[in-house]
Amino acid sequence: MIRYAQLLALPLLAACMPADAPPQSPGETPAAYMALGTEPGWTLEITPDRLNYDGDYGTTKIFTANPGATTISGGRRYAAGRLSVEIVAGPCSDGMSDRRYADTVRVVADGRTLTGCGGGILPPDTLAGSNWTFVSIAGTPVAADRPTSLAFEADRLSGSAGCNRFSGGYSVTDDTLTAGPLMATQMACPGAGMTQESAFFTLMRGPVTMRFPTDGTQVLTSESGQTAVLKRVI
Repeated sequence: MIRYAQLLALPLLAACMPADAPPQSPGETPAAYMALGTEPGWTLEITPDRLNYDGDYGTTKIFTANPGATTISGGRRYAAGRLSVEIVAGPCSDGMSDRRYADTVRVVADGRTLTGCGGGILPPDTLAGSNWTFVSIAGTPVAADRPTSLAFEADRLSGSAGCNRFSGGYSVTDDTLTAGPLMATQMACPGAGMTQESAFFTLMRGPVTMRFPTDGTQVLTSESGQTAVLKRVI
């Protein structure tokens, strides 16, 4: 019989703060701007030197010099022969998932007009309905052979940090999410599974700040500076 142990209620700092991006160091090469669309699938990479378009699921490719951007209402435009691109700031859904991006992107490739999304990934509007896997806990990458998860429903969360399953209620008030009481199974796991689980529960014993970088991850940071990095499951 699997036994359950009650964990302490876990106060977390909360749901959906503005996305942020790491500062760029002097002399560092600017990151490429990425955009994508569906039906048919296409991707666009904009670097300081190039526009690289890959369309129709890879059958149409246009690689050309970056002509520089001109200003349009709410955004910017690139015009380069067979390819033109308009980028307008504003939340955009890719149409295939609940992931949202910072910009709406309109591409005209060989006379064909396509619309998609680009720029940084925005935080979810709400935690409810979102699912995550762990990337690292306390600075250590999670073991590849120990599946992890953290899922939020309307008023409950559940998951595993690599060993036991845990679940419980949660509520959000202003910028604070309070979880628990949580229940967890009590099974012993060899090696990294138990170690990373222990580190996660230690991290979650006190208030935890929640940050959403523009790469689509979620970073939890305890008052002592320990972190857990999670990746959104789409």
